[in-house]
Amino acid sequence: MEDPGFLSVLPPVLAILVALATRQAVLALLAGVLFGELVLGGGNVFAALAGTVTRITVAFSDNPSILLFSTLVGSVLALIGFSGGVTGFVKWVTERRLVAGPRGAQALALLLGLGIFVESSITCLVSGTVARPLFDRFRLSREKLAYLTDSTSAPVCILLPMNGWGALIITILATLGIESGVSVLVASIPLNFYSLAALGLAFYFGLSGRDFGPMARAERRARETGQVIREGARPLVSTDVLALPPGPGVPDRARNMVVPLAVLLIMIFVGLWITGEGNLLEGSGGTSVLWAVLAAVVTAAAMGMFQRVLRVSKTMDLVLQGAGGMVPVVTVLLVSFAISAVARDLGTGVYLAGVAEAAMPAWLVPAVLFLVTSVVAFSTGTSWGTFAIMLPIAVPAAAVLGLDLPLVVGAVLSGGIFGDHCSPISDTTIIASMASGSDLVDHVNTQLPYAVLGGVAATVLFVAAGLAS
Repeated sequence: MEDPGFLSVLPPVLAILVALATRQAVLALLAGVLFGELVLGGGNVFAALAGTVTRITVAFSDNPSILLFSTLVGSVLALIGFSGGVTGFVKWVTERRLVAGPRGAQALALLLGLGIFVESSITCLVSGTVARPLFDRFRLSREKLAYLTDSTSAPVCILLPMNGWGALIITILATLGIESGVSVLVASIPLNFYSLAALGLAFYFGLSGRDFGPMARAERRARETGQVIREGARPLVSTDVLALPPGPGVPDRARNMVVPLAVLLIMIFVGLWITGEGNLLEGSGGTSVLWAVLAAVVTAAAMGMFQRVLRVSKTMDLVLQGAGGMVPVVTVLLVSFAISAVARDLGTGVYLAGVAEAAMPAWLVPAVLFLVTSVVAFSTGTSWGTFAIMLPIAVPAAAVLGLDLPLVVGAVLSGGIFGDHCSPISDTTIIASMASGSDLVDHVNTQLPYAVLGGVAATVLFVAAGLAS
């Protein structure tokens, strides 16, 4: 196949346009994959159809841990819901006035996001699961919860990089001949302007009660009508899982929610330590989260049976019911992996980076790197893949132009988070929507103005930093 050039950009753009037009995420992603395969196959329709099927099959075989993890999350939710864990937790925090109103519920979501920085998907999962019943109780929109969980997942993970994010970036820097990768990464943290802006905006809009644009309309709808999701919305997780009430005669017990989630978090670190042979940064994130969610399922089931609110048959029914409720989100994730692979094979990221290589003044390079990286991440739906594309371009450019290396690294990391934050095909965006029980397209529409506000602020700061360096 010849270099597709501009055509390499069209599959993700098509997916985004179809998603916004139809609000059908799976259809949109499939359209993008099919068009990408059409380009790769030189216009052969039959080859494109066969390639689409093969691409999805390969995406499944390449990502079994995250897909199985996402499925079993539904089992955990079903078990803790039926055993009175969710209702018990809500009563526990409200009766003790730990969360006394809407501001407290949003503060809880934000603090959970800050405290759980081991992996962005886990951050979204725990923050959304714990805060969602409180948001519903206090008539806060699911869109707002999705925004807060999304804004305290990847931005926090990249600012507190004692996790797989940090290991990835240090590894890439090492392959580029940067021996002091840790010190460069640490020095880039205060220069990661978008992540800092996203976090600051999340706290402001979460604690001030002020909103604008589509988010303000969503909040007004929830507050005035009690509809925490838009009428006609399609949450990624079945309401049979999200709103499963306690079983008949089952008492409310907060520990039935707290303990399984605590086991899940602890087992992530245990899994990272074991798979990394004593080094958390070297551990396998996919394997660790799978072990963790399996441990949470076993813990929730064992507690329910010990308390005699569950029997073996009912436990298995709930496990399967919960897993079945996650089919929509797993399907979206699967097809998003496929379109990311198509974008990689088409060279979408490399093409976009090359377009921006025209001559420009050195002081403008950090801002341009930020914007180009944002477009790459938005188009491919992956910040990690974007880092792998853009850091090998940015680091040598910094050396040639005499730019401050941490500033250039900060610009690339900021751009990866910004583009990923805006993209409807990003796995973080999808999981944040799933964990909060919101419609994926509604989440993107309501979050985008806030993300763009942070992106504008970051661009201005990168121009200023470029002039000052």
